[in-house]
Amino acid sequence: MQKFYRRREVEALTGLARSTIYEMMARGEFPRPVKITGKAVAWPESAVADWMADRQSA
Repeated sequence: MQKFYRRREVEALTGLARSTIYEMMARGEFPRPVKITGKAVAWPESAVADWMADRQSA
């Protein structure tokens, strides 16, 4: 089963502020979250890990 991160967890993992995450998403530079319930969204662990790996190799 895939693990998901909520926004606060993504902020802690990446060191990015909420506003930065949403600005980067708008520019297509950060993965978008997926709906996990009617209103709740979260980021798949793999999407965040891939983004972080790409940033380290750049």
